[in-house]
Amino acid sequence: MIRSRHASNAEIAERLERVADLLAIEGANAFRVRAYRTAAETITAHPESISAMVAREADLTALKGVGKDIAAGVAALVLTGRLPQLEALRERVPLGLLQVVQVPGVGPKRAHTLWQQLGVTDLDSLEREARAGRVASLPGFGTASQAKVLSGIEGVRNRSSRFRLGDVDALARPLVDLVRAANGVQRAVLAGSLRRGRETVGDVDLVASADEPGAPSVALRESLLVREVLASGDTKTSVLLEGGLQVDLRVVADGSFGAALLYFTGSKSHNVTLRQRAVARGLKLSEYGLERSSDGATLAAAEEADVYRELGLEWIPPELREDRGEIDAAASAGLPVLVELGDVRGDLHWHTTWSDGVDTVEAMLRACATRGYAYAAVTDHSQALRMTGGLDAQKLARQWEALDALDEARAQAGDMTPVLLRGLEVDILKDGRLDLDEEWLVRLDLVVASVHSHFGLPQAEQTERMVRALRHPQVNVLAHPSGRLLGRRDPYDVDLDAVFEAAAEARVAVECNAAPSRLDANDIDLMRAVRAGCTVVINTDAHSVKGLDDMRYGILTARRAWLGSQQVLNCWPLERVRAFLERAP
Repeated sequence: MIRSRHASNAEIAERLERVADLLAIEGANAFRVRAYRTAAETITAHPESISAMVAREADLTALKGVGKDIAAGVAALVLTGRLPQLEALRERVPLGLLQVVQVPGVGPKRAHTLWQQLGVTDLDSLEREARAGRVASLPGFGTASQAKVLSGIEGVRNRSSRFRLGDVDALARPLVDLVRAANGVQRAVLAGSLRRGRETVGDVDLVASADEPGAPSVALRESLLVREVLASGDTKTSVLLEGGLQVDLRVVADGSFGAALLYFTGSKSHNVTLRQRAVARGLKLSEYGLERSSDGATLAAAEEADVYRELGLEWIPPELREDRGEIDAAASAGLPVLVELGDVRGDLHWHTTWSDGVDTVEAMLRACATRGYAYAAVTDHSQALRMTGGLDAQKLARQWEALDALDEARAQAGDMTPVLLRGLEVDILKDGRLDLDEEWLVRLDLVVASVHSHFGLPQAEQTERMVRALRHPQVNVLAHPSGRLLGRRDPYDVDLDAVFEAAAEARVAVECNAAPSRLDANDIDLMRAVRAGCTVVINTDAHSVKGLDDMRYGILTARRAWLGSQQVLNCWPLERVRAFLERAP
C-alpha cells in the first residue's frame, strides 16, 4: 500500500474547481473545463476517501467523469500535495484572476478580455483600470458594467479572507481527531465561529486539555494537511493548511477547559457582555476561569455550564452566542429549545440522475432510510434549467412511470419507509410564471419554486416576480430565497420582507437550503421570515447520497435563528406535512 497524504475529498475537489476556473479564464475548450467540474462534483459526492483509494491503488477512472489525466493528477495531489495541472496553469494564468472572476458582471470570458487587453491580473489592477475609465471602453462592457465592477470589488475582498462553513468543517474535524488521539489528551473541541455555526469562518480555533501539554501541538504540527507552522509551543500552536486556512490550537489544564472553551468560542460581543455581568457581581471572567475579585478564588472553570450557572444563567448553546438577547433570555429561563438533527423526519428537496444528480432515486431513498426519515421528496429540476437535464412534461411522465415501478417493488418487499413524495423544483420564470404545465402542477405532491435566472432584475421587478409565483395555489416551498452562492455570487436585489409576507399569506414554506455553498436563507433572514409568520423547511438540495449529510449545516443555521422543531416543516409527522402541502387550515 502506498503512503498517501490525508487530503480530504473537499480539498481535492476544490483544487479541481480551481483548475476549471483557470482553464475557463485561459479560454480553454468548454468540454475540458466541464470535465474538471464534473470530476470535482463526483469526488465531493463520493462516500469513500479518495486519499484512501489512492493509498490502496484503486482505479480512480472508475469514478464518473474522472479520466486518466485527472486521475493521475489527483493521485499526484494526494501523494505530493501538488496537482500538476494546477501547477502548469499557474505558470500561464495569474492566480489573482480567480478573484477577478468573482466580481459581479465579470466571469471567465470577461476576465480573459481584461487580462489580455488591459493587463489585469488581480483585484488591485482591475480597480485601477476601472477607475481610469478604461474598462468601459472594452467590447461588451460599457459605463454601466464598469460601475458594477467597481461596486463589486470590495465585496470580493471582504469574502476572500473567509472560508465556507462546510469546507472548513471537512478540514477541521480530522484535525480534532488527530489531536484527541495524542498522548495524554483528555478533551479536544472545536471552538470559535466554526463551533457557533457561522456561514463563513476566518480561522479555526481548537481547544484541548492534556496531561502533557506538548503532545497535542506535536500532533497538529505533524498533520499532512499542514503547509506551514506559523508558531508553536506547549500551550499555543498556529499552523497554515493547504488552501490558506489558519488553525490555532490552545492547550490548557483540564481544570480550566470549560472557561477556555467559553472564551475561545466567542463571539467577542457575547464575551464582553458576560464579563460586564461578572464585574457587576464582583467577579472576574477570563479564559482561565471565573474568580472573585476580592480574593481571587476560582468559582468555576472546568465546565462551561458551571461558569454560566455562577453568573446566574442557563447554559447558552454556542449557536446563540452573538449578543442578540441570549444573555437576558438565559437569565430569565427564556432560552428556546432549539431544533436538533435528530428532530428531522424528512428531506423535501433533492435531485437524482433524472436531472443533474449523481445517484438514482432508489439510492437516495435508501440513504434517507438509513437516516431514519419517515418521508422524502424527489425534486428534480424543471425544463428551463436545460444544463441540468431538467424535466419537461414528457420526461416527468417517464419519471413517474419509473417511480410507479419503484413503489410497486418496495411494496412487494414490504419496505415503504420512507414514504416517497413526488415533487419538482420548478423554475420561476422572468415574469413570475412557473416552468410547468398546470396539469402537472396539480398532480405533484410538492412544488419547490426557485429562481435560477435573471438575477439582475431591478428590486421591484424581482420582488413582484417572486411574489406572483408564491401566490400560485400549487407552490409549497420557496427555495434558496436570496439566490446567493457563498464566495461566488451576491444575493439578488429583492425585498425579502415583502416576499416573506407573501409566503406567510400563501402558506408557502421558506427554505433554509443546507448546501454549504448556499445556506440560504441565512440566520438573520430566517428570523425575519418567522416574524412574518412563515414556516421554515430545512432541505439539503442534495445532488448525491453524500449531499444528504449537509442537513447538519442547515440545522446549525436554524439554531442560530433561534428556531425550534415546531417551526420547521420537515420536523413534523407526515400527516401534518401533507396537511400543510394541501394548504389545509
